[in-house]
Amino acid sequence: MVLLSVATATAQEPKRLLVVGQSKGYQHDAVSTAMATFYDLGRSTGQWEATLRTDCGNITKMPLKYEAKNLDKFDAVVFFTDGDLDMDDAQKADLLAFIRDDGKGFLGVHSATITFPSWPEYRRMLGGAFDGHPWGQFEAPLIVEDRDFPGFRSLPPSFTLKDEIYQIQGFSRADARILLRLDPDRIDRSKKGVHDRGDFPVAWARPYGKGRVLYNGLGHRREVWERTEFRDMWVESTRWVLGLAPGDATPRPRP
Repeated sequence: MVLLSVATATAQEPKRLLVVGQSKGYQHDAVSTAMATFYDLGRSTGQWEATLRTDCGNITKMPLKYEAKNLDKFDAVVFFTDGDLDMDDAQKADLLAFIRDDGKGFLGVHSATITFPSWPEYRRMLGGAFDGHPWGQFEAPLIVEDRDFPGFRSLPPSFTLKDEIYQIQGFSRADARILLRLDPDRIDRSKKGVHDRGDFPVAWARPYGKGRVLYNGLGHRREVWERTEFRDMWVESTRWVLGLAPGDATPRPRP
């Protein structure tokens, strides 16, 4: 369940989560719902305190004025973003070092794969990039590939969900562990715009240096933030990114 026991919630100081919802291209109505959800789940579980931003000013290791927190004050960053965000080269380097060298966490939501399309190292860190959504919003047939991973235990082995699912390019099973994918036998693989690579990953986890990276392509529709089983998914996935929940992100071949 989403709500953890009081004893568990108060056993340690809450972690700090920076949630960024800057849009520089596509506009997703669910961003506000997602940001509010991360804030609410942090408070209700006592596991983290969320700082919500629609700019990227906190993504730096430089000292900030007026009690603003830089990356040194956070344990993980969430991106529900798109386009080329307002970050200079120093900020980009600081974000990668935060994950890779400091051993912190990164959670990319839905359009995070449309973020920084011209920055190759971001795509390598995340594990893949947007390659269209030829099915649009549809009743997506989904398979949970790793039900032992935090956040995916509460989901059935296979289910259908109306959402907007992206195709991914530049993804390799040699670099990431797929947690959730489309069922290739139940989608129209002949539809215009489909690039059939044999695999259709939706959510995955991967190590990046000392850090933890998780991408979840769900979230275009508000229902994915409001239904109990998906709120559980976001809680446990966030706990993994924060280093609070064990989970094996070792890449593995398709079962």
